[in-house]
Amino acid sequence: MFFRTLALPLLVLAATPALAQSQDTPPPADAGGDFAIVGAGAGILPDYEGSDDYRWSPVPAAIGRVSGFNFQLLGNRLSVDLIPDGGGPGIDFQAGPIGVVNFNRTSTKSIDDPQVKALGELGTAFELGGYVGVGKTGVITSDYDRLSVSVSYRTDVSGVSDAGILTPSISYMTPLSRKALVAVFASAERAENGQMDAYFGVTPGQSVASGLAAYDPDGGWRSWTLGAGTAISLTGDLTGGLQLVGGGTYRKLTGDAADSPIVRVAGSPNQWMGFFGLAFSF
Repeated sequence: MFFRTLALPLLVLAATPALAQSQDTPPPADAGGDFAIVGAGAGILPDYEGSDDYRWSPVPAAIGRVSGFNFQLLGNRLSVDLIPDGGGPGIDFQAGPIGVVNFNRTSTKSIDDPQVKALGELGTAFELGGYVGVGKTGVITSDYDRLSVSVSYRTDVSGVSDAGILTPSISYMTPLSRKALVAVFASAERAENGQMDAYFGVTPGQSVASGLAAYDPDGGWRSWTLGAGTAISLTGDLTGGLQLVGGGTYRKLTGDAADSPIVRVAGSPNQWMGFFGLAFSF
């Protein structure tokens, strides 16, 4: 889950060849054609969801369009838009499957806090679902800025929580020139009871082992996130070549998630994440 949140600044890489143009430059003839952007970098993120200890981790990403169908691999999240998009200014609708591999607390070796470490490891969760959304290219600054709104739902199919998460989100991207663009975004998460139990609950047995109070959370809104990212061309412009990418997010845990002793006692509801890396577009 962390990789997905951390990788949100990489949405700046989703600029199509048309988006990479400046306001005064007409888009190329193949603005709606196939493209791909692949990248990798390093991210700093909490040891676990709600931790106040941080660590570095590699973050992969790949974004592209094939025959009008867009795809995104952002950290541990893969999505495919099954509604073809021709590119260029206008409105497009989005819908398709998503999959997330949740690594939260799957290894105690990456957790510094002794009380949370004593809770034991969780299994790797495979969460599957879908999303719907709408985007408009050509909104405020030029024919190539983009505003997108979406809602996704995914549920664990691996027996870790057997519950789901609803995530509404909004993002805005604008090119500053042919060589740079920026993006801002916001999202929230509403988790079902099983998700809250798995990642924020403390059983009586875990309480004895860790010294944290037993806790049985209810489902509900568990977080909101704000973030920003940028991409800067190093070898020409954003339509091709090497790019420097980076960004960061602030995530606030709320409700029963924030009240959990895993967060309130051993960690913090304030979650900061950052990323920098390189990408290549073609």
